[in-house]
Amino acid sequence: MDGNRMTGHGVDGTPSVTLLRDRLASGALDALALVDSYIKRIEAREPQVGAWAWFDPEFARAQARTLDAHRRAGRPLGRLHGLPVALKDVIDTQRIPTENGCVQDAGRVPLRDAFVVERLRKEGAILMGKTVTTELAFMQPGKTANPHNLAHTPGGSSQGSAAAVADGMVPLAIGTQTGGSVIRPASFCGVTGYKPTFGAIPRRGVLTQSPSLDTIGVFASDPAGAALLAEVLFGQDDEDNATTLCAAPALHAAATSAPPLPPVFGFIRPPGWEDAEPQLHDAFAELLDALGDQAFELPLPAVFDTAADQRKLINLAEMSYHYYPYWHRGADKLGPITRDAIEQGNAVPARDYLSARDMPKVLNAALDEMFTRCDVILCPSAPGPAPKGLETTGDPVFNGLWTFCGTPCINLPLFTSTEGLPMGVQLVGARHNDARLLRTAQWLTDWAAGASA
Repeated sequence: MDGNRMTGHGVDGTPSVTLLRDRLASGALDALALVDSYIKRIEAREPQVGAWAWFDPEFARAQARTLDAHRRAGRPLGRLHGLPVALKDVIDTQRIPTENGCVQDAGRVPLRDAFVVERLRKEGAILMGKTVTTELAFMQPGKTANPHNLAHTPGGSSQGSAAAVADGMVPLAIGTQTGGSVIRPASFCGVTGYKPTFGAIPRRGVLTQSPSLDTIGVFASDPAGAALLAEVLFGQDDEDNATTLCAAPALHAAATSAPPLPPVFGFIRPPGWEDAEPQLHDAFAELLDALGDQAFELPLPAVFDTAADQRKLINLAEMSYHYYPYWHRGADKLGPITRDAIEQGNAVPARDYLSARDMPKVLNAALDEMFTRCDVILCPSAPGPAPKGLETTGDPVFNGLWTFCGTPCINLPLFTSTEGLPMGVQLVGARHNDARLLRTAQWLTDWAAGASA
């Protein structure tokens, strides 16, 4: 069936980030030539896709010229030397607008870079521009369309980041996830989207919606590319108490290495599985059959049945607090979806909020036992392909659970629907075992490419 046709590229066949990195470092490719190729693509496609909130081609070219001169002088190169990276427009950039998808922040220009932007500059990345987000990174859609079919949603809230990578406008992008804002748009747009373990990447300088849940993630054409970018961003920051001081894992080396044994996949049917599209059910059945003894069905304990509601309660309660200034300045200037969410958060009782905050401990105890039987959990990224229409960002039903638990997860664009739209496979790893997750994800990507050849 069409639902199991494997695909691992963007709309225009996005190149390997690892190959780009190596060619840039060796001098076989100039950063300016690479940037110019992406600028040409943006100028051709941006009027249709609408992925960018701020883009200045001369700003990108100026960075590229500086980096090329740096390399020609024989100076040490950063790990991302010459690689263009797009930034979701909730990430502060010094002297560059960061407007959070909100009319109340129109014209806002930060005085300080976010932690992740400091890391990108240090490692020689090119800041390509700011990508469209939904209003305040919630669910009120922005202007972006799905590159595979402009009549369909790209997902949210990191919609511009996912669409830009999918359409070949940029090789790498950064987004955030509080519910499903990395995995869902990655699934709908057909790219790799990776949400690390909670607290792995510092959030200083990033719009705060729900500090118990907010997580920075990345987009690329494959797991190795996602690993290359994420490895640079991992760290500790005194201004983010979710982070801890520890050695950053060698994510890219892990992603590009062969596992010592064939990985084992534990397939789960998450809450909401029954309502997913039949073609998604069929695609997973075929994938499990093809994996054979490497995959088995793993029951999800009943304690997970209410996890989505508990995550939502925390999200709304914390959102109502952190977005109160927007509400106070003018609730009528907010979109109806954002406004309604803040109103719901205002009504959450303290006892319910505190009770929900305790629930991840119970869920993670169950997950820790499940991970003794498999390398990763295998499940869908979304209930099907991207819905038609730009009035919604789609259903995050298969994403919020993993954000709530703080586990790392990754979308792999392995399926194509009967309508020709991507459908994603989600892999979930044990907390703080991001390297194994990325290695397994790259293994499955390569295996799927071989199976469809």
